[in-house]
Amino acid sequence: MTNSNINDTSLENGLAEPVSKSTESKKKKKTKPAESKSSIPTETSDAAPSASGHSFSIQNLRDAVGLIANHLPTAPKNEDAAKVKAYQFWNTQPVPKFHEEIDTYGPIEPDKPISEVRAEPYSLPDGFSWDTLSLDDPKTLQEVYLLLNENYVEDGDNMFRFDYSPEFLLWYEQRMVEINFLCVHKKLRSKRVAPVLIKEITRRVHQTGCFQAVYTAGVLLPKPLATCRYWHRSLNPKKLIEVGFSHLSRNMTMQRTIKLYRLPEQPRTVGFRPLEKEDVPATRKLLMTYLKKFDLVPTIDDEEFAHWFLPRVGVINSYIVKQDGAITDMVSYYTLPSTVMSHPTHKSIKAAYSFMNVATKTKWTDLMNDALIVAKNDGYDVFNALDLMDNKEFLEALKFGIGDGELHYYIYNWKCPTMPSEKVGLVLQ
Repeated sequence: MTNSNINDTSLENGLAEPVSKSTESKKKKKTKPAESKSSIPTETSDAAPSASGHSFSIQNLRDAVGLIANHLPTAPKNEDAAKVKAYQFWNTQPVPKFHEEIDTYGPIEPDKPISEVRAEPYSLPDGFSWDTLSLDDPKTLQEVYLLLNENYVEDGDNMFRFDYSPEFLLWYEQRMVEINFLCVHKKLRSKRVAPVLIKEITRRVHQTGCFQAVYTAGVLLPKPLATCRYWHRSLNPKKLIEVGFSHLSRNMTMQRTIKLYRLPEQPRTVGFRPLEKEDVPATRKLLMTYLKKFDLVPTIDDEEFAHWFLPRVGVINSYIVKQDGAITDMVSYYTLPSTVMSHPTHKSIKAAYSFMNVATKTKWTDLMNDALIVAKNDGYDVFNALDLMDNKEFLEALKFGIGDGELHYYIYNWKCPTMPSEKVGLVLQ
């Protein structure tokens, strides 16, 4: 099964199917290849204060990771509105319909023999050709980085844009089939090349014999398997307020807000330390045992665990708690900064995103507070987390503010009953 992040309202018109390869396909011309506009909502002056007294501006920066396409402001806001919307593209796809009540498991359409999958690449406009990239080439890696840095997801007010580092892109390149970073250069967005990109990458993945995919979107499409919400914990409230990511809540001063989010200087849990290579087998076993309690989970072997969780500066941070020779807890988060556009002082927001966490001996609030401390000490400005798995055990207690954006989980060409967010055990970067 493949993974994917899909985040834009353009999916309603079929600009995205959830399948791709880690070595991205791209079109060539004199200008760089590329993408359509994202629709990340930002905070307005009437945003409601969070329970912790701090309102967050980006509705859901994280749920914009993934497939990017045209901005359609008429996306349905709730399931009632979605039920009456004509999804011209998705109604032709093997996905559940909104009116369906599903109590069985299985594919919607049977897998095709590879011999029935189109063998020839889809045609491109004159002057363009397909190219399969290798990020092992430093020049290619830099070109892809610049394409995303200059053209990828930004909020509706053009204040913030995701800034995936070259190191993050190398980390993300993997053996599994996954689609992400569909990006169309701003100069090419009127040519409607995104659907051709999607058709071609779909064809290539079908040739591998893969016909299912897990994907996420910040908009309602037919039909969510589960819906999660992002929560945000301020680590550098003064900076976040200055750049417009958040604002002072009613009756709050800057000094009081800084005091509200102050953290201890060092972690307090005995045995809390960074994950090391020798810890991989035991920590992976700990994680896989923990994930058995959830309904949508990944399967990870030791090699994949090492790839995804061994610390990489500026990419992924993982910590364990080891006492009396036994690993009892783990916490991890990955790094996704955003460029701050048109601010005289601040140029970026350094954001940590909660990844996989396990607490079997340490209290959830103690474990995650230590994660906040080390993130703060490493210069992160905000710590984000979804309300999936057991995350609700610590969100409010640790002064996370609830976001106003939702992240919907979907499975392509697969039917199964819906589930609450706390039964989701999968995080897509």
